[in-house]
Amino acid sequence: MRGGNFKIKLLIGGVIILFSFLRYCSQTDTNEYTGKKQHISLSTEDEISLGLKSAPQMAQEYGGLHPDQEAQALVDRVGSKLVNSSVARQTPYHYEFHLLRDPQTVNAFALPGGQVFITAGLFSRLNTEDQLAGVLGHEIGHVVGRHSAERIAKQNLTQGILTGVLAGTDQGGAQMAAMVANIVNMKYGREDELESDQLGVKFMIDAGYNPYEFIEVMKILEEASGGQRVPEFSSTHPSSPHRIQEITDAINKYGYTPPQ
Repeated sequence: MRGGNFKIKLLIGGVIILFSFLRYCSQTDTNEYTGKKQHISLSTEDEISLGLKSAPQMAQEYGGLHPDQEAQALVDRVGSKLVNSSVARQTPYHYEFHLLRDPQTVNAFALPGGQVFITAGLFSRLNTEDQLAGVLGHEIGHVVGRHSAERIAKQNLTQGILTGVLAGTDQGGAQMAAMVANIVNMKYGREDELESDQLGVKFMIDAGYNPYEFIEVMKILEEASGGQRVPEFSSTHPSSPHRIQEITDAINKYGYTPPQ
């Protein structure tokens, strides 16, 4: 009898996993701005709505918006220049740029639909407008690349697989599956970062900024971390040397020539 129950659990778990996988595979779309084939469950309208609803809460987590209107105006101007000079202008997203009050955290991020944030902790470490363009261009790349929407679909697949494993095996098996799934999702995270780096370089060049300053941003981020980082294999962000090489390759790929 116990063996029969085990087989039923395995069957139920298998059905859940199969359904999750088929649903994921059916949600396929080609990003018309990058040419990349993606699995995405959200519409662009859903992305915009999600980003707008999440923006106030995200701002509060970093102490709210920064009161320096002059600095905010610079962030707005650079961000708008990057959007209006590139393929980002052709997307349906509503780009808004926010300088956050947090002076300690060195970070920048983008929500789906075009909400872009940079902390005062990172902004204060930048030395040139071109470096700011590198940071914002990278985050615009995440929006154009629809990375958040893609990640949500992957997380839904992961959750479906884990639910199936829990229904069909013991807790130890579920923990092993979770570990494997986490590594897979990390890989996708690193790929997203590198694609955003490449898009950021292209956006900088299109807007007339010096893309070599983006390499300086990588050095600033490395210095801010104190040179301490987890191995690249276990991190969602590629190592700084890896990113610098990819950025250099992108600069050469797009044929950037410094002004005389």
